Parts: sequence; structure tokens; C-alpha cells
Amino acid sequence: MSERSERIIVTASTYRAVTDWATDLDHADPAYNRNAPAIWREIVDSGCPVAHSDRYGGMWTPLTHELVSQVAYDTENFTSRAVVVSRTNAEDFIEAPVGGAPPITSDPPFHHHARRLLLPAFAPKVIEPWEEEVRELCRARLDEALASAAETGEGLIDAATQYAQHIPANVIGRMLGLPPEDDELFRGFVHDALEAIDIETSERGANFERLEAYLDVQIVEHLENPRDDLISYLLNVQLFDQPLSPRHVRGSIALLLIAGIDTTWSAIGSSLWHLATHPEDRRRLVAEPDLIPVAIEEFLRAFAPVTMARLVAKDHDFHGCPMEVDDWVLLPFPAANRDPAVFDRADEVVIDRLENRHAAFGLGIHRCLGSNLARLELCVAVEEFLGRIPDFELADPTGDGVVWSVGQIRGPRALPFRIQP
Repeated sequence: MSERSERIIVTASTYRAVTDWATDLDHADPAYNRNAPAIWREIVDSGCPVAHSDRYGGMWTPLTHELVSQVAYDTENFTSRAVVVSRTNAEDFIEAPVGGAPPITSDPPFHHHARRLLLPAFAPKVIEPWEEEVRELCRARLDEALASAAETGEGLIDAATQYAQHIPANVIGRMLGLPPEDDELFRGFVHDALEAIDIETSERGANFERLEAYLDVQIVEHLENPRDDLISYLLNVQLFDQPLSPRHVRGSIALLLIAGIDTTWSAIGSSLWHLATHPEDRRRLVAEPDLIPVAIEEFLRAFAPVTMARLVAKDHDFHGCPMEVDDWVLLPFPAANRDPAVFDRADEVVIDRLENRHAAFGLGIHRCLGSNLARLELCVAVEEFLGRIPDFELADPTGDGVVWSVGQIRGPRALPFRIQP
């Protein structure tokens, strides 16, 4: 067992089990992401579309598209200076409008300017040339997984650990100009930031110090050896006619690295999980590969990986919920995507759904600026997997072998398949 796997298991074992999802919700409970759609439906059907918990100092979770949208667009009553729920005291977060990882932790008006700096790097004309390199990466990972399966003679691969998790880590690492041999280190940073949330503040702080120390080394290396990548871009770009502060540079790199890995890795894994458990959809996409881009949008809707968070900026009543300053608010965009008031057959995966204005990439000012890259990676990853392995199923038909993430990014962390290459 790897050191990282041991860390995940130890962290998970410290969780206090939820007693009632509507009044004691904890997204760090291992049962949450495994059963999230059923949990959301149970809470909403009970007549209370906003869950509450006393954990993390107080946390609210709206679960309808309308209520999630209201919070996402309301920058007066809700601040983005912290977007990952944890035990950390609110006063310890870097103050708005900048925040610790701009622009995701930035509030208006600063947010607008910080976001504009990054938009050109993720424009379609910049992302499209990456397609062939992503394909080559997917094919190389499939080569290795199939060779391993052949060597053991068991016909088993893990579509998460041998395939999905490697694709976005490699791509965003190369875009930033980070060493490719550090991919496993990146995944450790992702776990520390997004999954290890229900731990002591001192331990969580130490995790971030390790990430910051790593990034500081990379920044110095880029200052000494500038090149054409995102880190050098951030070191040379100007905001308000001034270079970015060292904190701004480091925070933006951390944002791109962490957000660029776990979200897409999770979306790829969830898409493949669906195809393993729904052979009719898998066979149709194999027979009709031109349908894959449409199916990808449906996978994004049904299995949107990202739940963001806000802090309450001022005391106010939100639809009967007495929200107080520095309460947490979870924004589960995946739950909004399954609202039957907005989507027909909301809890079904309809791979030829043509009208699909989902919120997988968020709502409001913080809509994901890397959506073009995520769509490219997801589409190519599914195309290449189906092209190479058209026949696969869960290794354990009960699904018990699938390990789901904990925290605000939902996706499979272990995904063992039995394959017929």
C-alpha cells in the first residue's frame, strides 16, 4: 500500500458518522459521495431544500438549482475568500478581495481583473492544439494498463489509478512548466487540499506549507530559467501596471494545479464508472462514436464533480435559514444539475440529451475558466478508452470495489474493471 493510500484511509477513519443528512451533513463522511444523489433527493423530498450542520463551525447546503444559483450570484451576502470547507478558523483566511488563491478566492471588484489575466491561457485556440498530446498520453496509459493486465492474466485494470488520475495531472503540470516526474506529488497535494479537510488546523496548515514550499522552489527556478509556460506568464504579466505579488503568483499556481487535476480526473472516472454499470450506453457509444461529445455533456451534468463553498459575509435570513457571518455555505453544483424543476428526467443519464444547460462548471462570477481544457481531456479520455477497450464491467458487480472520494470533489478513487480488450 502506498503512503498516500495509507494517509487517505487513516484520515477517513477519524470521521464521526453522520446521524441525519438534513441536520448533520458532512461531505467528509465516506458515505456521502458514494450516495450523494440519493442523499440530495431525500433531503429535498423531505420539504427542506437547505441542509444544515453544526460541523466546521456551522454549515448550510442549499440543494435546488434556484437556491444554489442565488448564492453563487450573490457577492454581497457571500464572500469567496475561502472555497474549501475545513476546520480552519475564518479569520485565518487571507482577506478579500484578493484571497489566497486568486481569482477563485477573490471578490469583486478585484476578481474581475484577476480572472481576466488567466482567460487568454485557456481560450479555445490555445487549448485545441493540446488534443493530440492528450491522445498520446491516454494511449500510453492504456498501453501500460493493458500490459499489466496481460502480465497478471486476470483481465483487470483500475481505470482510476492506472488511467484517469494521470491525464489531467500530466497536462496541467506541463502547461505550468512543472517537472513531469512530480505527478504523484501533485496528487498528494490535491488530497491534502480537497480531501483532508476534517483534520486539525495545525496539520492542515502544515500540508499547505509543504505545497507552498514546493511552489516557491519552482518559482525561483522559473525566474532563473524563464520559458513559455503558465508560471513564467504569471511572473511577467502585470495587474494595474504592476507585477503580480509573490503571494498572488503562488496562489494562482496552486489554484491551477489543484483545480486542474482533481475535477477532470473525477469526471473521467465517473463517466467510465457509468459506462461500466450501463452496458447499453457503453455499446451505443462504441457503435456511435460521434455521439460521445453529446454524452460528455450529459456525464458532466449527471456527475458534475465540483461543489464550491462560500463564507457568509453578513448576517441575514436566507429563505428562513438564519445565516450568520462566517458560516460556511456549500454550493453543490451536482445537486443543482439533478433538479427536476430544471431538467427533464433529472436523475437519469440520457446520453443523447440535446438541451443541456448544466452547471457542472459552476454558476456566477467563478464559473470554471478551464472548461475548454476539461472538456477536451474528458472527451479524448472517453474516446480513447472506448476505442481500445470497448467491453468492460466492474470487477466486483456489487460495486463494493469502487472507492469514492471524500470532500467537495466527487469521483471514484479506485475503479477496478474486468476487461475484454
